[in-house]
Amino acid sequence: MAVKKKSDAQGTAEGRWLDITLVRSTIHRPAVQREIARGLGLRKLKSRVRRPDRPEIRGMIRKISHLVEVEVVESK
Repeated sequence: MAVKKKSDAQGTAEGRWLDITLVRSTIHRPAVQREIARGLGLRKLKSRVRRPDRPEIRGMIRKISHLVEVEVVESK
C-alpha cells in the first residue's frame, strides 16, 4: 500500500501560496459557484485571500476561474 505524503499546515513543501481576488460578482451565478467562492473565503467584490497551493484549492479556483484572479506567491 502506498503512503500519501501529508502537506504541512503552512502550505505546500515548496512554500507556494495563492493570492485569490474576487473580481466579478457572484450575483446571478449558480448556487454552486457562490458556495465555492464562500468556501475560499471570498465574501465581497475585490476581497482577497491567501491559500496554500494545493490540488483542492486549484480545483475550486478552476470552477470559478471566470470570477477570480490568481497570483502565485513564493514564500521564504
